[in-house]
Amino acid sequence: MATLQNSPSPHRTLVLNSFTKVQNKQSNSHCYRRSVSFLVRAEQASSSSACSPSQDRSGRRQVLAAGTIASMAYLTNQHSASFAAEKKKDFQLVTDKKDGYEFVYPFGWQEVSIEGQDKVFKDVIEPLETASVTLFPTVKEDIKEFGTPQEVAETLIKKVLAPPTQKTKLIEATEHEIDGKTYYTFEFMAKAPNYTRHALSTIAVNNGKFYTLTTGANERRWGKMKDKLHTIVDSFKLFKVYEGNLS
Repeated sequence: MATLQNSPSPHRTLVLNSFTKVQNKQSNSHCYRRSVSFLVRAEQASSSSACSPSQDRSGRRQVLAAGTIASMAYLTNQHSASFAAEKKKDFQLVTDKKDGYEFVYPFGWQEVSIEGQDKVFKDVIEPLETASVTLFPTVKEDIKEFGTPQEVAETLIKKVLAPPTQKTKLIEATEHEIDGKTYYTFEFMAKAPNYTRHALSTIAVNNGKFYTLTTGANERRWGKMKDKLHTIVDSFKLFKVYEGNLS
């Protein structure tokens, strides 16, 4: 497992050393294709049973049913697309061509400069509602080389993402892929004397860097903010940096 240590400075640095190596999108037209297939089969059944009135009526009913299913599939896909477009209206996309990542953050949050953080956006009223990205150099090529999702998450939370004086709890750690790149995403809580922060992080490796995006909110506002925070971490995506990207 990785050795992740705090630096003596106020802003902790991730030390990556001596690691133990441990080791989904259906097409939107899928339902439509099934409906079309059903429609073709129903039409074939109808034409082959012309000698029987009852079978003919049954075939027509199948055709009508297939048409209904196709219409419902189309409306469902349209609704999903409309919902996604509506959801994006509440967020702003940020793309860092120099370091090779992008994500969205809620409209109204403002960018601030914090030492040790590559980018930070925060709510102007709620100080615990933030989204930040940190980068650390690494010779590893895949996040899996640092350990399992739970191992890496627990170490990051205790050594980097929360002060040592706070009591932390890992709630869940998962693994997923985007364009062949592995990401770990985890949910955790960090309890201070006068507040508890409920947070989400997603991590991955690319371009010789270890990327961490973390977002969160006060536990008292988690119910209201969790969907937005999940949208932030789900939007985090890395891309290869070429010299042409910097222009």
